[in-house]
Amino acid sequence: MSGNTDIRRLYLNGRWLEPQDPLPVTNPATTEVFAHVGTVPRETVAQAIQDAAAAWPAWRNTPGRDRGRYLAGIADILERRSEEIAHTITLENGKPLPQSRGEVAMTVDHFRWFAGEAQRIYGRVVPQQAGSKRHLVIRSPIGVVGAIPPWNFPLVLAARKVAPALAAGCPVVLKPASATPLSAVMLAEAVDEAKLPAGVFQLVVGSSSQIGAEMLGNPLCRKISFTGSTVVGKQLIRGAADNVTKLSLEMGGHAPVIVFDDADLDKAVQGTIIAKFRNTGQSCIAANRVYVQRSVADRFIPALVDAARQLKVGPGLEEGVEIGPLIDEPSLENALKHLEDATGRGAQVLCGGKRWEGAPGYFLEPTVLADMSDQALCMREETFAPVLPVCVFDEEAEVIRKANDTRYGLAAYAFTRDLSRSWRLAEGLEAGTIGINDTVPATSQCPFGGLKESGWGRELGVEGIDAYLETKHISLGVDA
Repeated sequence: MSGNTDIRRLYLNGRWLEPQDPLPVTNPATTEVFAHVGTVPRETVAQAIQDAAAAWPAWRNTPGRDRGRYLAGIADILERRSEEIAHTITLENGKPLPQSRGEVAMTVDHFRWFAGEAQRIYGRVVPQQAGSKRHLVIRSPIGVVGAIPPWNFPLVLAARKVAPALAAGCPVVLKPASATPLSAVMLAEAVDEAKLPAGVFQLVVGSSSQIGAEMLGNPLCRKISFTGSTVVGKQLIRGAADNVTKLSLEMGGHAPVIVFDDADLDKAVQGTIIAKFRNTGQSCIAANRVYVQRSVADRFIPALVDAARQLKVGPGLEEGVEIGPLIDEPSLENALKHLEDATGRGAQVLCGGKRWEGAPGYFLEPTVLADMSDQALCMREETFAPVLPVCVFDEEAEVIRKANDTRYGLAAYAFTRDLSRSWRLAEGLEAGTIGINDTVPATSQCPFGGLKESGWGRELGVEGIDAYLETKHISLGVDA
């Protein structure tokens, strides 16, 4: 896919719309527009929600096994087109191609997991307290879902909303990020090829504020699932009040990595590099702070800096590239602002620290900082960039306190070979996902979500489909 004349269509109510008011899509590695996607006004979003509501009765009554077959079909199509889709993700997002391939593979796994979960929506029989009654608990789909994924993992985070909602029996209106709509178009192509009934899945692109306002203001939209910034998440919370619209929110993170003196330091270095620099640091579960125990700091920090220096920077389609561009110029400027603030407060730049000039895109050198002030912006706010502050600690209780000293609670990581300490960390760290000797913890069968200002609810696992189900108590009067 190349050239500014490439204009992609949107998918509504089982048909492809001729593109209107096309939105440009920019390759962050080159700063060039390479494609366009059609957009829709708010009234078309309202029609999409109405069409989804009309499709709901038949979809909710479709047996779970059959809904699962549709999802499995989507998975097969995505897998067959995996290289093409991965290439598209790298073009619109900038991440290295091997990481885009991994995103497609995880997306396929999500659809297959929820294809199975569609058959396992269980209720229960509750023992009665009166002889003249019987009690049942059943689960029912919520209704029309507005799904709003972000740009940093444009396909897999859409799948975490679309797949469980469809499995539960809910129609979905998907609104991708304006920076990365092409992967959503390819998902819609897979849905169309899998022959889902009209209205069950629809794709809209356009003004985020107008689409969000319609989803919040339209009583036919019963649920919104959002992944993005805490600022926007709070706006959705306020906007949901009028219709008491249900929300699932996966928002910001500020994950710590804790390296204890009994850790396997080689694995700790390797894991920390992955936790920070995967997707060029643009991940909600990315490591934002590293705490290393003082007795091993003089070995760990130089090894970490050496590993960061060896990361290859460049356009994501080039062979061997591990660090791609940031998504846009404002993101790069924000990272440079964090660096300027940190060094102004006494931080030392151990490697990197400036814009990478090897290509015209939005590149930043992989950066490691030391001698950090606790008040530095990058120690208090999420730095969505390849910037890694390193701090030294002495005692376990001290570092748990520092790790928890944030309004976020999405992920945390630690390296230790002490089993008792691992349990204390699991219980003491305030995060929805905790990786002990593991910095790639996300998996289809386990829940994902945050504490504190990192979110409401969970995606993936059995909890992922629960988010799209209502619980009903049925009380039956019977002859004793």
